[in-house]
Amino acid sequence: MTILDRIKKRLVPGKKEAFEKGKGLIILNEVSEAMQAEKMLKGLGYGVRGVAPPPEIRKGCDLAVEFNLIDQLGVERLLKRSGLSPLDIVALDTLSQKPLDITKEKDFGRYLMVTAANMKITVDKEKGTIVNISGGGCPDVPYLTVSLVGKKITEVENPRENGYSLCAYMLEKAYEKALSIVNTRQMRESA
Repeated sequence: MTILDRIKKRLVPGKKEAFEKGKGLIILNEVSEAMQAEKMLKGLGYGVRGVAPPPEIRKGCDLAVEFNLIDQLGVERLLKRSGLSPLDIVALDTLSQKPLDITKEKDFGRYLMVTAANMKITVDKEKGTIVNISGGGCPDVPYLTVSLVGKKITEVENPRENGYSLCAYMLEKAYEKALSIVNTRQMRESA
């Protein structure tokens, strides 16, 4: 058993009976730190997601990591071990505004466009095919576009597997939302 496996065994949460009892936000100084924290915590089994923090608590960057407060001790230990230092950890019930989902969707009849920040993915709802990727100015966007357009959204790799930038991160969020919508639609149609 590797050291990482032992850490996972000790710190990864078990069943989440108290999942909805309380949520908190990890506020970090830089977007790259928030991306790193989210990826690490997800990889270790924590229920986290990137969100836009409300303006009242925005201190460093425009991205925060939402997590379950019941996991706070383990989350803080893992962040510390990985060298990430949150500017703050805030319980959502103490805020006057809630965090914003970073994705938005627009239905164009046959086509569905999902945006996350300035990245957009458009899918043909009938065929499940990605018809367009747009936005961003990061150097990995052209490669991501070529690797995704014309393929079924249910059969491609997550954009973060082939990209490394903030644009790839935002495209991942748009992709995950679009994939969820397409999968839900397909399940309804097959029922």
